[in-house]
Amino acid sequence: MSDQTVKLLHIDSSILQEASVTRKLSSDIVTQWLKANPATIVESLDLAVDAPNHFGADAMGIRGAVQAEQSESQRHENEVSERLVSQFLDADVVVMGVPFYNFSVPSQLKAWIDRVAQAGRTFKYTENGPVGLAGGKTVILAVARGGVYSNSEAGQAMEHQESYLKVVFGFFGITDVRVIRAEGVAMGEEHKAAAINEALEAIPGLIADDAQKDRVA
Repeated sequence: MSDQTVKLLHIDSSILQEASVTRKLSSDIVTQWLKANPATIVESLDLAVDAPNHFGADAMGIRGAVQAEQSESQRHENEVSERLVSQFLDADVVVMGVPFYNFSVPSQLKAWIDRVAQAGRTFKYTENGPVGLAGGKTVILAVARGGVYSNSEAGQAMEHQESYLKVVFGFFGITDVRVIRAEGVAMGEEHKAAAINEALEAIPGLIADDAQKDRVA
């Protein structure tokens, strides 16, 4: 990818702004990516300040068919959905900062997913089941959690953040989903610093994996 023009969509969803761990991680991922792929064009989307409305009847009413007459609200919702799904489909790489809110993802991010999960655009149903239409992308998730959930069966049963997003992007046909994870960031400053440093140290290797993939391909 380093010799090609790449479109990267950088999405953040934490409400903590400068205090956010996931914003720090996602920013570093983009910086490291640009070092390895200087031809990359970056577009940013901050869902904490520019979130779509939660999915409602006006947005749902326009799916699957173009109505002869639409209300002003329906036209607006249609424009929002079209902008977000087109932006997503146009990206080669998606870097996403995702905090852990109440065992799942922020509602702002869920609202974004509801807009880009469009039949005929990002997936379709066939007689053999659903087929993803957005394959070929790389998705890099920068996730953080206050506690530690990944190393126990009980913790994994409560984790609907990383696991949920892998299902969503897999449903869209995306098989290259990578994760940088910082856990236990609410378990004291020492634990937080160690978790963040470990995550930051893993980023160059994750980007190097992409370069290796290109050499093998």
